[in-house]
Amino acid sequence: MPTQAPDNRAQLTSPSYRLAALDQDFLLGESMRGVRFLLEFAKADEVLRRWGVRSTVVVFGSARVREDGPGEQARWYEQARRFGALVSERGGAKLENGDHVRDNVIATGGGPGVMEAANRGAYEAGAPTIGFNITLPREQTPNPYCTPDLTFRFHYFAMRKMHLAMRANALVVFPGGFGTFDELFEILTLRQTDKAPPIPIVLFDEAYWRSIINFEALVEHGMIAAADLDLLRFADDAEDVWAELVRGGLKLPEPPVDSERGAD
Repeated sequence: MPTQAPDNRAQLTSPSYRLAALDQDFLLGESMRGVRFLLEFAKADEVLRRWGVRSTVVVFGSARVREDGPGEQARWYEQARRFGALVSERGGAKLENGDHVRDNVIATGGGPGVMEAANRGAYEAGAPTIGFNITLPREQTPNPYCTPDLTFRFHYFAMRKMHLAMRANALVVFPGGFGTFDELFEILTLRQTDKAPPIPIVLFDEAYWRSIINFEALVEHGMIAAADLDLLRFADDAEDVWAELVRGGLKLPEPPVDSERGAD
């Protein structure tokens, strides 16, 4: 008599039988950390390429700033909003004149406060705008002004920072706290060590920054060279920020060629 084969449901339901790409327990395990890191890079990079984003202007600043906030907060919010708009109008974020690439697209951390204001200005100018969000214990939700296709979420701060830095044509830093300091000094260190190409770095509201950080004291104590202070510029309104960026070498799209003149 032939022996009846055992039931194979145990094999079908075993974790080992799952397709690796669909096995969350495996993908979220410690051994796959490098793969997850690669996925966080590749997903955002692929979407940004699809949108033709060649370069960005990165805006940092506090998530606690409010449009109707106390003291200087309302001014900071409004100036970040104006700055987002004028960069989007002048910097090449829109596809015009047959362009296939976008330059100087406003990019932020995607959250509220200054980030929202800069994304809002770009949104109101009719340009795409990027939000690089991060998963936090107290969940950060994306602000509604980021372009949906360009609203990303990261687990790893390091990969988020890499995406913020790798396409940046310029960095503008509004008043902020620990997170803003972290992001600012990350870029300053990359510039100081020539691990990143020269880009203009502008701090908004010189009085705020001078009251918070004594940059000259770092020189006096021999912690940085006097020339390192040239990495920083200051401005106090949106137009001044733009002027400092241009003065600092912001790469701008070339104007369209006049076909009639080109035929001469």
